[in-house]
Amino acid sequence: MNPISHLVERVLKAPPPITRDVVVQRDLRVPMPDGTVLLADRWAPRAGGTSSSTLPTVLYRSPYGRRGMLGIMLGRLMAERGFQVLIQSARGTFGSGGIFDPMRQEREDGLATLDWVVKQPWFDESVVLMGPSYLGYVQWAVADSLPPQVKAMVPHVTESALTLEFLRKDGLSLETPVSWGIQMAGQERRLALLRQLVSGRRNARVLNTLPLGQADAAATGNRIDYVQDVLAHDADSPRWAGFDQSHRVAKVTVPVLSIGGWYDVFLPGQLRDFRVLQDAGRTPRLTIGPWKHTSMDPVAVRESIEFALAHGRGEQPPPRAPVLLYVMGEEAWRGFETWPPPGYPDRRFYLRPDGALSTDLPGESEPDAYRYDPNDPTPHPAD
Repeated sequence: MNPISHLVERVLKAPPPITRDVVVQRDLRVPMPDGTVLLADRWAPRAGGTSSSTLPTVLYRSPYGRRGMLGIMLGRLMAERGFQVLIQSARGTFGSGGIFDPMRQEREDGLATLDWVVKQPWFDESVVLMGPSYLGYVQWAVADSLPPQVKAMVPHVTESALTLEFLRKDGLSLETPVSWGIQMAGQERRLALLRQLVSGRRNARVLNTLPLGQADAAATGNRIDYVQDVLAHDADSPRWAGFDQSHRVAKVTVPVLSIGGWYDVFLPGQLRDFRVLQDAGRTPRLTIGPWKHTSMDPVAVRESIEFALAHGRGEQPPPRAPVLLYVMGEEAWRGFETWPPPGYPDRRFYLRPDGALSTDLPGESEPDAYRYDPNDPTPHPAD
């Protein structure tokens, strides 16, 4: 009996496992074309432990490590339900060689990893790309050049441009990328997970550091290149060349299940990606629930497993509407054929002089004014 397996199943209300007898191969060496070696862990049902002769591979490429709760929530959870699972540490993280330069080398490393996976003796016909946030972005980075063995993608609370969403000239939002950059710089320190769980007060102190260019040093004692670049370069800067993967979305030919949350910071970009797939004549699925960025809801877990397992085995996933939305206020799930739902076209609202919103263009009026206090900026929480 594995108590952790039972606990995860109960908390996530996951589908029943095919087996609880899984094995783990640690620190598999995955060579990159430039000679750098990335490390990966492989989880799989023990031989003879499943009722299916086909064991599709789920690939997670992550900068957040491979062990502990991440390994359990991704590796064990999926392996018990009929997958082989490969969790790879991104370049420069958790034992993988090279230097972690966020989002800059994920396309090359991702394509090289897929080429390695399909040549392994344990590989069994098909692979599905999965994962949330950064783990979803790396899927879009390779989405237009997938080998035929890739059968589906499941990007979760993510989008194809990621950081650039926060660096728009018309709406700069520093809280999420600065906090994330500081988190990444300290995530391999001792007790890092515990530090992150109690980081709210520290993050508030760091973001109130002036000048803001010293926030990273205030948090870690060191300069963090990513944080400094976020402060110095907006979305149009050449510094971010190659970060935007949105031009690859329309070229995706494999089935895509996109899972988002109404309270997720990446939802606007995720909806744009979904509409691009629709407009390109694809038949993607979209699920949006009442979730934050860090939520692990049973509906999202079940949808992911069913979709990935079906396509990994060359079958059709359970039938449902292409767009599944949790309707806030109604507190119910409803299915639709497209996004936006038919009968609910995009509408632009304008701020009126009396502070109200209207769909009518505003007339002439005196300029409004407000007092900006840099010591009390507008918060933009990531979760």
